Amino acid sequence: MNISPTQQTHDTIPWWRGAAIYQIYPRSFCDSNGDGIGDLPGITSRLDHVARLGVDAIWVSPFFTSPMRDFGYDVSDYCGVDPIFGTLADFEKMVERAHELGLKVTIDQVYAHTSDQHAWFEESRQDRTNPKADWYVWADPKLDGSPPSNWQSVFGGPAWTWDARRRQYYLHNFLSSQPQINAHNPDVQAALLNVMRFWLDRGVDGFRLDALNFLMHDPTMRDNPPAPDDGRRKTRPFDYQLKIYNQSHPDIITFIQCIRALCDEYGAVFTVAEVGGDLAETEMKAFTAGEQHLNSAYGFDFLYAEQLTPKFVEQAVAKWPDEPGLGWPSWAFENHDAPRAVSRWCKPEEREAFARLKAMLFASLRGNIIVYQGEELGLAQVDIPFEQLQDPEAIANWPLTLSRDGARTPMPWMVQSGEGGFTSGVPWLPLGEENLARAVDRQEADPNSLLNLTAAMLRLRRDNAALRLGTFEVLHADECLLAIRRVSGEQSIAGLFNLSSVSVVWPQELVRDGKQIASVNGANVGQIPPFGGLLIEERI
Repeated sequence: MNISPTQQTHDTIPWWRGAAIYQIYPRSFCDSNGDGIGDLPGITSRLDHVARLGVDAIWVSPFFTSPMRDFGYDVSDYCGVDPIFGTLADFEKMVERAHELGLKVTIDQVYAHTSDQHAWFEESRQDRTNPKADWYVWADPKLDGSPPSNWQSVFGGPAWTWDARRRQYYLHNFLSSQPQINAHNPDVQAALLNVMRFWLDRGVDGFRLDALNFLMHDPTMRDNPPAPDDGRRKTRPFDYQLKIYNQSHPDIITFIQCIRALCDEYGAVFTVAEVGGDLAETEMKAFTAGEQHLNSAYGFDFLYAEQLTPKFVEQAVAKWPDEPGLGWPSWAFENHDAPRAVSRWCKPEEREAFARLKAMLFASLRGNIIVYQGEELGLAQVDIPFEQLQDPEAIANWPLTLSRDGARTPMPWMVQSGEGGFTSGVPWLPLGEENLARAVDRQEADPNSLLNLTAAMLRLRRDNAALRLGTFEVLHADECLLAIRRVSGEQSIAGLFNLSSVSVVWPQELVRDGKQIASVNGANVGQIPPFGGLLIEERI
C-alpha cells in the first residue's frame, strides 16, 4: 500500500456531492443489550470506527416500529423506534454523537407500503366509508371473484389479498403483510411529508427513499403484459410480466417535487431514490433531473453483476455523464439485499488481492459511493442453512433465490470472541468462521490490512477534488485493464486497474508523467501485476 496526500477539495460544494456514505444495517451492526440483535445504542458505541474510515455520512436502514415480517421494511409506526432497537431518545443520542464526529445522518423512508399492523391500515380495512378508507389500494373482485388484475408480487404469488371486512382485495407488491399505500390520495401525501418533517426536526440530514417507483399504480388496474423471453432465468411469477401498471405511475414525479421543496426548507438535505426494475435507468433520471427533484439515485448496476470487468464499469458509469440537468449517481458494490462482492467477483483464493483493488476502484468512481458495513473488512457471503434462514423471500422461493441473510450477518468486532464482539448473547444470524477472522481489532492492528487501506482510499478521495468531484473519462477498457482519468480544475488523476489474475502491459501512451499517489498489490509505474491498481496525479 502506497498512498500520498495532495490538494484539498472545495468547501463550497454541497456535502453530499461526491460523498462516501456508510450503510448500517442495525440488526447486524452492534448489540448493546445481549439479545443477539443490533440496536441504536450499539451503533452509537461504534461510530468512532465509522468516523475513522473517513466517510461523510451514515445511512441507517429501518429501525422503525415494525412486526419485522420483512425486517423493518414493513413499518407499523413511521415516527416510532422499534423496542428491539431502542427508543427515540437513543436515536437522538446517535444523531448527536454522529454530528460530534462530523458525520451526517441519513435514514430510510419506506413510503410505498406499510405493515398491515399500521394504524392507518387497521382503520382503512374496517369498511369502505371510514376517513382512511382510500389510504390504501383497494379494488373489487372481478365478476368471478378473482383478483382485479394479474399483477404479481415481488416475493411470489398474486399481488392481491382478499379482505372479508370490505369484501375487496388490497394490493401488495411485496409481502401480503405489506399493503400498498395509495399515494395518489392528497391526504396520504400530506401524511408522508409530515413523517419526513418529523425526522428532519430531529436532526436527520438525508433520506433514502425505498422502492420509490412502487409508490403509485395505474388506477385503471390494467393487466400487465407478459415479459418477452430475454434468456434470463425466471424463478418467480413476478419475472413473467412487464411491470407497467402496478408501479411507475408518472404522478410520482409531482410528489417528488413536494419532497424536494420540503427538504429545501431545511437546507442541504440529501435525498436518494432507490429504483429497481426493467425501466430503472429511465426512472432514476426522471426522479433526479434538474433542481426540483431528488439529489441522486441509487444504482443497482454493480449489486447483482456476476463479474466486475472493465467494460462493465465503463458501461455503468457512461449512463451518468457530466451533463447539465442530469442527476447525480450513487453507487454501491454491496448492500443488505445483494451478495457480498468478493463472493461474486473473484475466486476464494483471490479475495485478499481483489478486495484491495476493489476498494481503490470504488473510491475512484464519479458519484457518491455507499460502503456497506463489513465491506471495509472484506466480508464474504455466509452460507446460511435453510433451518436458520430469516429472509422471507429466500424461505418462500427456496432453493432458487439466493438468501439475503448471507450478506446480513453480524459485524465481527473482535476476533478473540466467539460471537465477534457483536453480542454477549446468541446472534440472530451466524457470523461465519471465515468472516470472524477478518474482525475489526485484528485489521486495525495491521497497517497493511484492507480496513486501513479502505480508510486511506476514502481519505484520498475526500482530499482530492478530481476523485470526489471531477469529470470521469474512460481511457481504455479491455478484458483485463481499465484506465480512467478524473479531472477537476488543474488537477488530473489517472487510474489504472487490472481486474484480472494475469499481468498486463503498461499503457505507455495513455498516462501522462506525474506523481504516484496510491498503489495496491505491487503496481508501480511501468508494471501492473495481477489485481494491481495505481493512481497517478498527472502533470498538466
